[in-house]
Amino acid sequence: MATVRIENLTKRFGKLDAVKNLDLEVTDGTLACLLGPSGCGKTTTLRMIAGLERPDGGKIWIGDQVVNDLTPVQRDIAMVFQFYAIYPGMTVRDNLAFPLKQRKMQKDEIDTKVEKTAEMLRIVHLLDKDAMSLTAGEKQRIALGRAYVRDARVLLLDEPLTNLDARLRATMRVELKRIHEELKQTTIYVTHDQVEAMSMADKIGVMSQGVLQQYGSPSDLYDRPESLFVAGFVGSPTMNFLDCTRVEKDGRMLLQFEAFTLDVTDLKEALVGSSYKLVFGVRPHDISIGLRGGKGSVDAEVYLVEPIGDQKIIDFKVANQVVKAVVPRTVKATQGEKLTVVFDPKRIHVFDKETEK
Repeated sequence: MATVRIENLTKRFGKLDAVKNLDLEVTDGTLACLLGPSGCGKTTTLRMIAGLERPDGGKIWIGDQVVNDLTPVQRDIAMVFQFYAIYPGMTVRDNLAFPLKQRKMQKDEIDTKVEKTAEMLRIVHLLDKDAMSLTAGEKQRIALGRAYVRDARVLLLDEPLTNLDARLRATMRVELKRIHEELKQTTIYVTHDQVEAMSMADKIGVMSQGVLQQYGSPSDLYDRPESLFVAGFVGSPTMNFLDCTRVEKDGRMLLQFEAFTLDVTDLKEALVGSSYKLVFGVRPHDISIGLRGGKGSVDAEVYLVEPIGDQKIIDFKVANQVVKAVVPRTVKATQGEKLTVVFDPKRIHVFDKETEK
């Protein structure tokens, strides 16, 4: 196992900066996710760590060694792709044993490692079956097993669950988290799915347009997003955003919206010196229905009600904008009804409109 450290990493394809001056440290034993939309640079970053792409700038350390000039084999990494690699015409046992045979390991040691890996992945009953005859979920377990069995210093996973159906993905998320807790192998996992990242990762790096926007724990990203992009990308339903201006009056700090004002004096210290043009953010789970005149309260009209099991998503019209709230299903609201919504003053976010930070 080893720490992976990236310093000022850059990759260009023609005039396109796929990865821009990326700094990142994944400490030994951490499961870190690179999260972002298609084309954000996350897979390119993973491929540079693996040695499949050469950086145009920057350095990559695995342990205490700079690996820029090492081949993938010399880096001692294992990698699993979106499209699982299974050797046809081989049993599951032979698929798992193949990378160990390539290392000229003794048969007894190979058998022991294969059995241990199969037990960990709960596929012992499949060992003597033809690998190509199995289900998609079983094949992905085999592909993962071929990576785990090698005991590599670093495990790289490139959207390994994308081709599975929703039920299998949920099952495999639990399994991968369990295995990581058991092995504590340094793992870098690329995904566009925030549910995978939030439920599995110790740390998440959110990327956009080749830039690492924020790196931290799932709770850091959800509770303390450092940019509009992170705030909007992490969380479901997405965060509500409203344009506003900062106003200081009679010692109070106010946010002036098109049709209402919020007192945010508690945030005065943080907002002093900020731009006057701001973006106010609040998550749907941090909006409730309350009494007019209370702190953080705003008049609203019910636009749409979406029942989702034990909760409801209510779309409110606030002035000329729609704001989503997630409330218990016991809350009664009908389309067109006038209500007062309350933004939890301890859970609001404010960003500079120009810098988006």
